[in-house]
Amino acid sequence: MDEVLADVIAKFKLLYKRDHPKETLQELADGKEFYDIVPEHIAGDFRKHIYEKGFFRDLDVIKDSQRVVKELDKKYDVFIVSAAMEFRNSLEDKVDWLVDHFPFIPWQRTIFCGLKIVNVDVMIDDRSRNFTAFNGRPLLFTSPHNKLINEFERVNTWEEVAAKLL
Repeated sequence: MDEVLADVIAKFKLLYKRDHPKETLQELADGKEFYDIVPEHIAGDFRKHIYEKGFFRDLDVIKDSQRVVKELDKKYDVFIVSAAMEFRNSLEDKVDWLVDHFPFIPWQRTIFCGLKIVNVDVMIDDRSRNFTAFNGRPLLFTSPHNKLINEFERVNTWEEVAAKLL
């Protein structure tokens, strides 16, 4: 979900501007996480936000994801898989977010897990670690933290996903 359907980076930027209005935020560098680019003395503040109830509830939707996922769902059985167990307060937020933004995906096709050990034909994910035990077709959805990874088929936008799968 995160950084594929839901824009976590935009939320981090919003919180940074709110909490540190006088500090300038450097651009996200290739291969870096958001908390790697904030000043060292506040990096821990940003990591703790993702453990707070409500953090995942109001994330922006990644451009074109709703439309393309809806089209994909007409052709395939689309499952939403999220490693939400890492952030236990995210579970309710993510369920509610999905109901609001992807109501056409039934709850029975939503999987919250620790490890994404799913047996599906195609997985679209921003974390290459989720492809290590995956036997299907991995599509690495571009995010700043994965731009230096070259061993997987890459998609930069949901339009590119549509071109490959529809």
